[in-house]
Amino acid sequence: MTDDARLAAELAQRAADELVRLRAGTALTGRALKDAGDAAAHAPLVAALRDARPADAVLSEEAADDPARLDADRVWIVDPLDGTREFSEHRDDWAVHVALWTRTGGLAAGAVATGAGVRSTDDPRAAAADPAPVLAGERPLRLAVSRSRPPAVVDALVRRLGAEPVPMGSAGVKTMAVVDGTVDAYVHGGGQYEWDSAAPVAVARAAGLHTSRLDGSPLEYNRAEVWLPDLVVCPQPLAQHLLAAIAAGEEEEA
Repeated sequence: MTDDARLAAELAQRAADELVRLRAGTALTGRALKDAGDAAAHAPLVAALRDARPADAVLSEEAADDPARLDADRVWIVDPLDGTREFSEHRDDWAVHVALWTRTGGLAAGAVATGAGVRSTDDPRAAAADPAPVLAGERPLRLAVSRSRPPAVVDALVRRLGAEPVPMGSAGVKTMAVVDGTVDAYVHGGGQYEWDSAAPVAVARAAGLHTSRLDGSPLEYNRAEVWLPDLVVCPQPLAQHLLAAIAAGEEEEA
């Protein structure tokens, strides 16, 4: 899948570069800038995929869902601009997500790009933080959280584990922060779709990280229902500790 990973990286970075140029050259703000960003990234990205992989299906946040993808053997799952709020506020924590799902291998390739660079399944450049000090209680768990809509499960983890929340925008940026060791884990609950997590999860898996639902069950893609609301990304040695804390918090709430 190296060629597919390289294609994902090239197209994701190309879209990110276009978004940087758009924002630098326009006076648009707020919702108008969000819409312009979505349009500027989506159309050329999908056109390039159609040109490079004409037999493949595409599932994009910015296009109507074609049910024919459910019968396809290869489906590109893309979010042309994840973190539109951050993009419109001239922040850097937005991203472009490009992932490939295959019937035989699930998430087979993917890339997450920002204006600063790209990470892909072909070159994840993993440097995840050592979880041993966290497990030994020598330092708090650094937890990537939504800067605008932190879910209740995260608040519960912060209380239960004494975790240190680190607010960020895009799901791709938060996941890459786990990959590069800026934070120890990313936990989300209560609202995402397949395109929010497919590419970040593909890169995280290539880097050897644990990825799952909040209950530890697998993340599944190219389903009829694209709602995939929760996510855990962390180093493998931290997974059992984190999932147990999540489950304990849910039992308390029940």
